[in-house]
Amino acid sequence: MIADNIEVRVKTRHLPEHLPSDSTQFAFAYHITIINNSNETVQLISRYWRITDANGKSSEVQGAGVIGKQPIIEPGESFDYTSGAVIDTPVGNMQGYYEMEQSNGGRFRVPIDVFRLAVQNILH
Repeated sequence: MIADNIEVRVKTRHLPEHLPSDSTQFAFAYHITIINNSNETVQLISRYWRITDANGKSSEVQGAGVIGKQPIIEPGESFDYTSGAVIDTPVGNMQGYYEMEQSNGGRFRVPIDVFRLAVQNILH
C-alpha cells in the first residue's frame, strides 16, 4: 500500500516566548518532514489532528493542506513545515493523519502516530 511508503517525522519544542509570561497555557512548535519513499507522485490534500492535554481535554483541527499549502511531493522527495499548538498543561500529545492524492486521483490516508508535546525537562 502506498501509505506505507510515506514517512512522517516529527520534532517538537516548547515555545515559552510565544505567550505572555503570566499565561497559564503552553505553546509548542512541531516540525514535520514528509518523505515520499514510493514510486508515485502524491499531493497532500488535507490534515486532521487530535490535540490532547494532560487533563484529557482534547481538540480537533482539520482542513485543507498544511500552512496554506497543498504540496506535491515527487518520489524520493520530501516536504518540511513547522506549525504550532497551544495547550493548557505542560505535557500533552498530538496524533492524526494526512489525506493524500495519487496522480490517478486515488486518495489515501497517512496516519501520524502519537507524539508528545512537553516542556523540556518536565519528564525525567
